Amino acid sequence: MHVLLVHPEIAPNTGAIVRLCANTGAGLHLVEPLGFSLDDRLLRRGGLDYHEAASMTVHGSLTEARAVLPGRWFGFSARSTTSYVDIEFDDDDVLVFGAERAGLTDEAKSAISAERMLTIPMRPGNRSINLANAVSIVVYEAWRQRGFAGAGPNDDGLTSETLLTGDFDR
Repeated sequence: MHVLLVHPEIAPNTGAIVRLCANTGAGLHLVEPLGFSLDDRLLRRGGLDYHEAASMTVHGSLTEARAVLPGRWFGFSARSTTSYVDIEFDDDDVLVFGAERAGLTDEAKSAISAERMLTIPMRPGNRSINLANAVSIVVYEAWRQRGFAGAGPNDDGLTSETLLTGDFDR
């Protein structure tokens, strides 16, 4: 699974997504221009010490990203009508998210078929969900569908079986 951020603007959000990808095994891809430097202390702070554990690639353009990410592309927008929970995700899927303020670019929307434009349901009257939170919601659902593949014991001894069954009694 891959997370593709198109022109992310806020370093702490991207840092949190770095940490998320390190924890789930998702590849992280950023499309320039970025609203921050990769050396930004807030990016590092958001990702804690997970930067080395995450697989992160920076692409100069959406076309460049498309060339190396041939899987199904799913875009996310508050204005879409199909919920992310209605999709069966695959290992090679690419989850495409736009910038915090503007959402997906027209170029990104045109690269994704209409039936693959998804939304995260929310209450009426709200505009959007924080980018890092939105990515987390969808990545964990996709990973859950794949049986938390690659998960292992953490410091508490939890395994993917424990996570799937909810049997936390030890």
